[in-house]
Amino acid sequence: MDNENVFSRLVEQIELFRSDMIEFQKSITRIKALSPKNGGEGEWDKAIYVKDFLEKRGIKNIEQINAPDPEAKSGNRPNLIVRIPGNSNKRSIWIMSHLDVVPEGDLKNWHSNPWEVIEKDGKLYGRGTEDNQQSLTSSIFTALAFHELNIKPEFDLNLILVADEETGSKFGLAYLLENHRDLFRDQDIFLVPDFGTPDGSQIEVAEKGIIWLRFITKGKQAHASLPATGINAFKAASHLVVKLGKLQEFFHIQNEVFDPPNSTFEPTKKEANVPNINTIPGEDIFYLDCRLLPEYSVDQLIKKVQQICKNVENDFQVKIEIEPVLSDGAAPATPEESLVVQKLLKAVKQIYQIEAKSIGIGGGTVAAIFRREGLYAAVWSKIDDVCHQPNEYCVIENMVNDAKVFVHICLQKE
Repeated sequence: MDNENVFSRLVEQIELFRSDMIEFQKSITRIKALSPKNGGEGEWDKAIYVKDFLEKRGIKNIEQINAPDPEAKSGNRPNLIVRIPGNSNKRSIWIMSHLDVVPEGDLKNWHSNPWEVIEKDGKLYGRGTEDNQQSLTSSIFTALAFHELNIKPEFDLNLILVADEETGSKFGLAYLLENHRDLFRDQDIFLVPDFGTPDGSQIEVAEKGIIWLRFITKGKQAHASLPATGINAFKAASHLVVKLGKLQEFFHIQNEVFDPPNSTFEPTKKEANVPNINTIPGEDIFYLDCRLLPEYSVDQLIKKVQQICKNVENDFQVKIEIEPVLSDGAAPATPEESLVVQKLLKAVKQIYQIEAKSIGIGGGTVAAIFRREGLYAAVWSKIDDVCHQPNEYCVIENMVNDAKVFVHICLQKE
């Protein structure tokens, strides 16, 4: 970086913003930005608050793109794009965070009101404070630092604050890419700070495919004292669960980029069958969560699952239906030599004094939507990873220092 003085001034400004960042977190946490699927009204109030906040601080270049949703407040799910012009428009640096949060869950597990931030021991406790308000706050105050010091980033800096990340992104990033694809260029840099580790050492560049399968096993209901008169769907389904464990033997490739390095196949949700103990169930339903390495296709998995089901059908004289609940094959990985990864490596080393490394994960992030469009995205932040948990918190120091990482990226030349 040519001008260390510029970097120092911006870092100093970020430090001066510390109390403002805390107050901003407190304000946005009070706004329950829950998807209609989660019993809320969407992100409208939160988006308007953020937009007004930035305009009052002097940032006027804000575009609001609404995705129509009749179930949401105002009939729309808002997506905001905040632009800070750079020295060059050769490319843009996009930092994407999301406006929505998940429900609080059982209030008995919270030590305080989840919608009122409690500041304690260097942490901010409240729903959404880490997921994804830490990064949302860091990115907003990064933009404010450039704006208020009248310093230009090397390239255009664009914040993208999306809706609907927690429930599928249909009204968020997926909507933008489908209806406003011209916003994004192949040469742009895409940073999604929505995954991280406590030491900040991991940059997520690849994700496994996610396939959720619903198995409906159909037999014949009967009285439990006369098992010969029925066909026990629960018993057959139980054998099926065990046999599906053999999938690990067929999909055995190890890829050390990922943690864990193998594909995984886990039975999870189980629906109720009969309400009483003395009845043999004629139908049984359970689900399988599959995380498939990029080396395998969804079709390969489905064919093998169908074969296993056929064997169980023959053994128990049942009928088994397989319904994909979710089927997203692995998106192409972001190359380790890509600009976004290389810039992150330099910035993380400068701010946190650590050598970060690229990894793949089994979980899914919204970055996969970028990658399926051929846009190189990297996912990084420094978080304790208490997302979706009761007593969720954000470490204040992480919130402040991640903004410094963003500043460093924005000042780097090619």
